[in-house]
Amino acid sequence: MRNAPTILHLDMDAFFASAEQASKPSLRGKAVVVGGLGPRGVVATASYEARVFGVHSAMPMAQARRLAPNAAYLVPRGGFYRSISEQVMELLHELSPLVEPLSLDEAFVDLEAGDTAWDEASARLAGIRLRADIRAVTGLTGSVGLAASKMLAKIASEQAKPDGLVVIEPGTERALLAPMSVRTLPGVGPATGDHLRRAGMSTVDDLAEAGEDELVRLLGKAHGHALYAMALARDERPVVSDRETKSVSVEDTYDVDIHDRGRVGTEVQRLADRCVRRLRGAGLSGRTIVLKVRRYDFSTLTRSETLRGPTDDPAVVREAAARLLEAVDTTGGVRLLGVGVSGLADYTQEDLFAQAAGELAALEPLEEAEREAVEEREAPAERHWTTGHDVRHADFGHGWVQGSGLGRVTVRFETPYSEHPGRVRTFRTEDPALEPADPLPLVAAPPRRPGRPEEGSVDQVSSVPASLPKSWSGNGGGGATSRP
Repeated sequence: MRNAPTILHLDMDAFFASAEQASKPSLRGKAVVVGGLGPRGVVATASYEARVFGVHSAMPMAQARRLAPNAAYLVPRGGFYRSISEQVMELLHELSPLVEPLSLDEAFVDLEAGDTAWDEASARLAGIRLRADIRAVTGLTGSVGLAASKMLAKIASEQAKPDGLVVIEPGTERALLAPMSVRTLPGVGPATGDHLRRAGMSTVDDLAEAGEDELVRLLGKAHGHALYAMALARDERPVVSDRETKSVSVEDTYDVDIHDRGRVGTEVQRLADRCVRRLRGAGLSGRTIVLKVRRYDFSTLTRSETLRGPTDDPAVVREAAARLLEAVDTTGGVRLLGVGVSGLADYTQEDLFAQAAGELAALEPLEEAEREAVEEREAPAERHWTTGHDVRHADFGHGWVQGSGLGRVTVRFETPYSEHPGRVRTFRTEDPALEPADPLPLVAAPPRRPGRPEEGSVDQVSSVPASLPKSWSGNGGGGATSRP
């Protein structure tokens, strides 16, 4: 582990919710929850105002509504969040060629590799400048942690939240970690945490005191060795700029359990086609087809089949997924289905299992059919307005959907640049003057080179005192007090 705190971890503050608040003046300072709004929807992000009521990420949306009935509930705008993420990642790449994105709103940066920082003072200044640049370009805030390793930098950014910067000074790492929960360490999820607690280990200091042999006995050789090293503040993992894609997958959760076997088969075929489109879009192929089924009782089954060579043929993936489905009992009902491809390669090989008819199936007709289905859903008589998404009215200008139903849609007309909350008006869903619109940038004219503040001009900048206390989709596990 290096001696200087030149590993930076950036975590944007309540990213999705903050982006929505920044784009909608009427929601600023209010509880905002972003996620799936259906009966089985899950919270993606909650604003800090919503967290006061106990709402948090991964919580069932129905529970969130009970805790915060007056919050604003919005459907995610993926493209909007990605555009902001690209701006942030561009700023990170100005600091160093070694940037390791973990998600849209989180990344590690090796400042030393970019010759941006070489000691504590230069690292701190780089962090201050980065936070100022992010605010100037996106209008949002991010929290920054600086340390000599990835593990400690992430812990520092957690302690910096919201909208702060924390530096873990070399030599203080062991004292810092000692009182923290074992769940703070990477790789310690709920199950491992409970296992350690039952063995009498609830803090990082408990792990260090137990010793390496005891941890190996409890957790196995690989996990035990790694956990003991982390308990001693040792983390040699480098910042990796290009993280290899290991699999490509898609899945859907259904509001009502699917009981009809034919419908289940149809859904698996549709997911297989979507998976292939994503696979081809990344210029990849794969050998192993994976089927995921979550049944009515929440039991999850995963089945896989490995082909003789890599493929990106939709017919082959569909056929393999159908064969896998034959071995799964779906009698009681299905709440989630997924199809994935792993064992990826950047080339394809003629598949000996493909039938002549299947080989005629091409991606373009599938995409055309999907496009026609979307157009059909969006025909004037069937227009659907998604809560939180942008619209434009011929007379009233830009706004966003506050709600819809019973043939009516309610719109609040405001933009990120409005000084006051906008007015609300209701229209017929088929009103020809109302059209979907693209999101507006959060900053009207972002400067090409944001101003650089002096080091003392940013608040919430501190060093951590020694006494400081805290597959298919989803993020890795974090500490119980994590505040993303």
